Amino acid sequence: MIYLDNAATEKPNENCIKAAKKYLYDDYYNPSALYKSGYGLHLELKNARSEILSHIADDNEFSLIFTSGGTEADNQALFCGGKRGNVVTTNGEHSAVFLAVNELKQRGIEVRFANLNADGSVDVEHLLSLIDDKTSLVSVIHVNNETGAVNDIFAIAEKIKAKNKYAMVHVDGVQAYGKLKYKLTKDIDLYSISAHKIGGVKGCGALIKKKNLQIKPYIYGGGQEQGFRSGTENVFAIKCFEFAARDRYADLINSFEKARQLNKILRGALREDLFKVISSENASPYILSVAAKGVRGETILHEADDRGIIIGTGSACSSNQKKRFSRVILACGIDNQTADGVLRLSLSPTNTAEEVLKAAQELNEIVGNRKNIMA
Repeated sequence: MIYLDNAATEKPNENCIKAAKKYLYDDYYNPSALYKSGYGLHLELKNARSEILSHIADDNEFSLIFTSGGTEADNQALFCGGKRGNVVTTNGEHSAVFLAVNELKQRGIEVRFANLNADGSVDVEHLLSLIDDKTSLVSVIHVNNETGAVNDIFAIAEKIKAKNKYAMVHVDGVQAYGKLKYKLTKDIDLYSISAHKIGGVKGCGALIKKKNLQIKPYIYGGGQEQGFRSGTENVFAIKCFEFAARDRYADLINSFEKARQLNKILRGALREDLFKVISSENASPYILSVAAKGVRGETILHEADDRGIIIGTGSACSSNQKKRFSRVILACGIDNQTADGVLRLSLSPTNTAEEVLKAAQELNEIVGNRKNIMA
């Protein structure tokens, strides 16, 4: 099997799971308990929180709230930050943000959507034009999960604050954490990350927040996570996240370069007469979005699956919405016919050149055969 749907989820890092296994079977205690074993786990969580945060932020300026994943982190940011006036976001957001702001709209909050450029990045000038003195929150994705377009969130955040210093700035960083090199700046208020995109296990993520930022809890109960997110912490998943992040950041530059080379091989091996490349050369190398010419993406996905090639047709989190065309792809200005053939090929450091070349050859054959049948 050749797995090229890593933007949806990566295979868990076996070494990290082995290292964290004791938190399932031995150190299974409640980290909020007062007895010694529980307090020991409380310290383990403190260390995990500090290390996961340290890769992208200064822990003197930022803190970290563990959540059940990127979706919950996004929802907490939006529902706790978008409380008044208007909320500004983009047409390129993950469904965790897009559907959350539409719920805010149902609750009486005005929501404004910024246009996208052809590669899926936000039209910054249009975004800024939507912000006024009543804007309570602005949410901009760091790396577009369908096209891989990278938004310069640091420059964007600085411009947002220059226009309205009271507006909270939230960034969905799920496809950036553990893949790109960066540090959060003072203009970022909230930042969402997820474990299973970098070799951790599903069901664990985090919302990073400015330390002096006041937000209300999203989930109420026992007051865990400094009162911001109640519920007994999943120590096993959190430790897997810590270990996976440590492993990924130890080789971040080499992994990025490997992904860049694999992306280049894919781009070069897919036949130009059969595929249109959507992702720009400046996109995250971990995501390559293409469109088969005249053949439905879903048809190709199933035939590729039969051949042992696992790929995506866009955001996996949107696949349950029964919509034929991706709203993000359409927002890039792509016509319905082209959008119907979109495929997302996403990479991880564990992929090989042989795998991606084989996948490209199989995809060329699948689409070529389909076009011959239709001719």
